[in-house]
Amino acid sequence: MAVVEDELSLVFSALADPTRRAILERLARGEATVNQLAEPFAMTQQAVSKHLKVLERARLISRTRTAQSRPCVLETVRLDAAAGWIARHRQMWADRHDRLDEHLAALRAEQRSDEGTTR
Repeated sequence: MAVVEDELSLVFSALADPTRRAILERLARGEATVNQLAEPFAMTQQAVSKHLKVLERARLISRTRTAQSRPCVLETVRLDAAAGWIARHRQMWADRHDRLDEHLAALRAEQRSDEGTTR
């Protein structure tokens, strides 16, 4: 379980940055080189490379070798795992919210009942 949590931590940490999310959105349309990924950002290629290293460490992207070029490719397995974790926990949170709503409704009904008997 600790290994899964660590992998999820890497994924969520990588996704926490808006630049990295934008890079992933771009890669969802197809592979791209560092230069192509750096184009829309007001940052150096070196800064983009640092973001790519974070994404690569989280295994959200991989780099292939094509002649002199090393294009980046989106790897969806870790995104699927994170989405699965969210889906499982969303149901648990929804169930807890429903139970809280029921409890609060019961407390309100009890309070109205108590107010009606004291009048």
